[in-house]
Amino acid sequence: TLRSTDNPLDLAINGNGFFEVNNNGQTLYTRNGQFHADRDGFITTTSGMKLMGYPSSSDGTIQPGGAKALQLPTTGVPPNPTSKMGVSMNLDSREGVTLPVAPPMIDFNNAKTYNDASSITVFDAKGQDVALTYFFQKSATDTWNVYATANGKSASVDSSGNPVPVTTLTFPANGGAATSPTAPVSITVPATTNAAGSPTLPITAMLDLTSATQYGASYGVTHMAQNGYAAGQFTGISIDINGLLMGTYSNGQSKPVGQIEMANFRNPQGLSPLGGNVWARTAASGEPAVGIASSGSLGTIKAGTLEESNTDLTGNLVDMIVAQRIYQANAQTIKTQDQVFQTLVNLR
Repeated sequence: TLRSTDNPLDLAINGNGFFEVNNNGQTLYTRNGQFHADRDGFITTTSGMKLMGYPSSSDGTIQPGGAKALQLPTTGVPPNPTSKMGVSMNLDSREGVTLPVAPPMIDFNNAKTYNDASSITVFDAKGQDVALTYFFQKSATDTWNVYATANGKSASVDSSGNPVPVTTLTFPANGGAATSPTAPVSITVPATTNAAGSPTLPITAMLDLTSATQYGASYGVTHMAQNGYAAGQFTGISIDINGLLMGTYSNGQSKPVGQIEMANFRNPQGLSPLGGNVWARTAASGEPAVGIASSGSLGTIKAGTLEESNTDLTGNLVDMIVAQRIYQANAQTIKTQDQVFQTLVNLR
């Protein structure tokens, strides 16, 4: 029977197999999944034996091979500057031209000089946030200028410092996807000062607008994306049915930090019990077949769950009551014999 708990490091095996634990260099095997993290981040049993598995590299790639003691990360993840951005949207073909007749071509503080706008947060090399806003201005039939500002500063300007488009979208006369550009375009987000008053670094990224459409329907953004994020600190762990440990971080990111190795034997009954719910392999058990959960003959792992004892409590209670009754009956027989002997001794 499996019982749910509140500890994500409580693990139960649903099926065949054993956890491998290291006890001062000796590999032992257990079904008891009551694990916790010690002060050094190692995942250990209540008696201090370390859970074995495959570590991961700095980029989250699992490194299969010789199992090692699994250790939770003690450091966070570095920031990742934005290098790719994308917008999926529909521009309303029914809207009128908003291109001013005289420079500047757009005034970001005057909504009459553009048709629509949407914002997203991007990140520089330090992981500092930059508020990026896209402005869409209909310059002619089936033609739209795309501007961008970073914290209110235009991403592209002419020699006079006036804003200029970062790209121009051209659509076919019968509507649909843009005919130009047909590939992501490179834009440079300038250095600015963000809302916290911190100077930000320039960002060079590819902007993908190939999913944009123009139909006679209201402006609507269906997807906005960018691949950057700020630095993050380790906040927790989750474990899937394959024993993959996913670290979660304060910036919303997650990555693999290790994977549990399991073992199974041709003759599990041949294992030598050492007490404390651990066993050692013997010649009778054979060598262990190791792998990850749900592979081969190995069962799956269920986190936040413990496997309860397989002892038949009802049967044991019945046996105990029967033993007690037998003891009472034997004691009564001895007492009767004692009384008979006492009577014989007292005969005159």
